[in-house]
Amino acid sequence: MACAASAHHKIPAALEFLNRAASGELKLYLPTISISETRRPIFERFQSRNEADRVRQFLLWARDNKFVDANDEEAARRVLDQMEGRVTADLEKLDEELENLKVANGVQTFNLSQPMLERCAALSHAKLDLQPFDQAILAAILVRAEELLAEGVDQMDFCELDSHLQSWDKDSRPKKPLTELYDRARIWVYGDFLLQAPDKPERWPSA
Repeated sequence: MACAASAHHKIPAALEFLNRAASGELKLYLPTISISETRRPIFERFQSRNEADRVRQFLLWARDNKFVDANDEEAARRVLDQMEGRVTADLEKLDEELENLKVANGVQTFNLSQPMLERCAALSHAKLDLQPFDQAILAAILVRAEELLAEGVDQMDFCELDSHLQSWDKDSRPKKPLTELYDRARIWVYGDFLLQAPDKPERWPSA
């Protein structure tokens, strides 16, 4: 979502993260379900009409109360029209943007496999208190990590901004049994696109 949203809603750190993958600094493994799920919330959250109309209502009040002059009002309305036009154009290209993300350099997408679906069902009994979609993502990450381990990959990180899947609570305490699942799969969980926090122990995963 941070890479595919309208231009002024994109997160620079997420774009930098994607560029690091494109340059070969890291490999980014992404469940395709995460991409397909992105379309609906982008359309719901990033429409500009409501935001623009609230400003227009303010301008009507401000003009009647001589809070802004005619030039300021005209300039503000012109900017609002430009914003709406840009957002509309960006949303019209969203499907293309998401398809490009699937084939971006350094990005490897993967579909939910039968082992992932089976792991998702098994996680239902792990008392993780997760919503179905988060549980499916967790299952996909764990199984794919196990596959990569078997292929000889020895360092894996999970970039996760959703607090439900982060391995710590609001007081920075480890969330069990979630932490144990990540540790067993040798996954370090970061809560930012820059892969800086929380600090990874120098000797991870042997620490």
